[in-house]
Formats: sequence, structure tokens, C-alpha cells
Amino acid sequence: MDVTGSTLREAVAVPKRSSRAWRAHVPWLAFVSPALLFLLVLFVWPVLRLMLASVEGGSFAAYEKALTDGLYVQVLVDTALIAAYVSVICLVLGYPVAHFLSTARAPWPMIGIVFVLLPFWTSILVRTYAWMVLLGRNGIINRLLLEGGIVSSPLPLLNNLTGVLIGMVHVLLPYMIFPLYAVMRRVDPGLLSAAEGLGAPGWQIFRRIYLPLTLPGVLAGVTLTYILSIGFFITPALLGGGKVIMIAVLIESQVRQFLAWDFAAALSVVLLAMTLVVYFGLKRLFRGDLHLA
Repeated sequence: MDVTGSTLREAVAVPKRSSRAWRAHVPWLAFVSPALLFLLVLFVWPVLRLMLASVEGGSFAAYEKALTDGLYVQVLVDTALIAAYVSVICLVLGYPVAHFLSTARAPWPMIGIVFVLLPFWTSILVRTYAWMVLLGRNGIINRLLLEGGIVSSPLPLLNNLTGVLIGMVHVLLPYMIFPLYAVMRRVDPGLLSAAEGLGAPGWQIFRRIYLPLTLPGVLAGVTLTYILSIGFFITPALLGGGKVIMIAVLIESQVRQFLAWDFAAALSVVLLAMTLVVYFGLKRLFRGDLHLA
């Protein structure tokens, strides 16, 4: 009887403890449930529908076409290369700008940040049309070059890779500058002064001290710029003139011209997979040092 009674009390006590633990989590669940519902409805469910649409009828023919057809494979490769070019150019241009903003005396950092933020106050579509006016054969840039005697004929700056790179770099450069700026602001100037006092040349100070300390910002900016570049649509579509095809442009044409929803969905899933591979690959490569500052 005693054994049975103690067993019954233990059996009853466990649910009580579990129920108390559950009640303790109820306020937290009630607090986060709207955000979870928002993510499920607007992010998770659309992605699931996209995946289901890509295998309509249980066939993986759309994926086979996207990953084996030479034309579409070339578009995927071109997209990855263009994103890499844009990331490298943004890094080369953004690193010295971020260094200036982080080391200059007032009021220059504030003035520089305002100029970096100015593009965000204008629509990407408007900026792209502005570049079309600037880069055209009869555009402002070619006119200045011709009138100055620098060139004898207009330069091909539009409807090619050059125009696409210029437009994309202009849009994405702030996404490179701000992660770099945030990391550079945290670099202790005393370390650089100490290295200089010990006789280290400027290049050695940069290579062995400053660059390693700013590397998290470099990785964050490169990753952010690359991921955004992969899915670009407006700028390549307008400045490329149909001659530079990126995967987002291809997806739009499949839906608008051919109504190939399954193939467009498969291309979208491939684009998502490319983005995830790039992000997690870089994160693993640099041992988790990658973070958005």
C-alpha cells in the first residue's frame, strides 16, 4: 500500500510540475506568437508554395531543365560572376570611404554619411533611369568626353555589362560602407600608434593590424552585397538592355512571356539555394566571424 501510494503521488506530481512549467511559458508564447504568425504567413508559406509549384504534378523536370540546359546554366554562372564583380568593386571603393568616415574629424564624418545616405532617398527605378540618361551614346558622359577631345567616338556604356556594373555598384555601395564603418569605428587608434612608434612601416601596420581588425566588416559587407546582387532585377533589366541576363530577369521573362510558372518557381528555388550556399559557406569558411555590424 505504501509503495502504491508513493507511486501514485509521483505520477500526479509530474503533471503538476509540467503544467506549472507550461503556464510559465504562456506569457512568452503569447508575446512572440504575432511575430511567428507574421513570419509563417508572409515568409514561410510563400516559400513552401513556391517549392510546391516547382514540382507541379510530382515532376522534377523544371529543376532538370534549370540545372542541365546550357543556356540556363550560363545565366546562373553569369549571375554569380556579376555578383562577385559588384562585391569586389564595392569593397575597393567602400573601404577607403569607410576609413575616411571613421577617422576624419567633425563635421566631415556627418557630411560623408549624409552623402552616402542620399541614394536611399530616391527610388531605384529613378536612379536607374538617371544612369540611362548619363551613360547613353548621346548621354552627358559621352558628350563631355567628346567635347573634351578625350575620345573620338561615344563609348559603349549602356546595354552591356559595364552599364550593369555601374548601376549596381551605385545602388549597393552603401551596403558595403556601413558595415565597414561600424567595425572601423571600434578599432583602437592606440594600436596603430604603438606599431608606428615601434618602427613598423605603414603597409605592415595595415596588413598585420588594421586589416585583420576590420576583417569582420569586410566579410559582412561582401556577403550582404553579394546576396543582394544575386537577386537584382531592375538595374540589369534596364541597363543591360536584354544583353545581360541575370537569373531574376530570366524568372520575370518566364512568367511574363511564357507563363511557365513551374519553371519560374524552380529558378526561384535555385536562386534561394544559391543565396543560402553563399551565406553559410562564407560563415563556415571564416569560422563564424561573419556578422552584420
